[in-house]
Amino acid sequence: MTPAGEPDGGAPRPEPRAARPPRAARQERKQVLLRLDPQVYDALARWAGEELRSANAQIEFLLRRALSESGRLPGGAAPIPPRGRPRRTSDS
Repeated sequence: MTPAGEPDGGAPRPEPRAARPPRAARQERKQVLLRLDPQVYDALARWAGEELRSANAQIEFLLRRALSESGRLPGGAAPIPPRGRPRRTSDS
């Protein structure tokens, strides 16, 4: 029996992948509901596609740029997370 009370069938457990940072170490991202005019959203989505971003990433990029240009971007703001899958560590 496993600690959860389920039989393990005697099968070996697979090797764990490279350790990920614990979720508590990552800063939680705020979720915001945003209502947009459909034509504005379509234009934004096309622009995002041209720059290989999601519409959400494009909105964050534009908001950060506007905040930075107006001198209102907080110095402690975390950078935009890198796109794509997390890179593998060198020990794998």
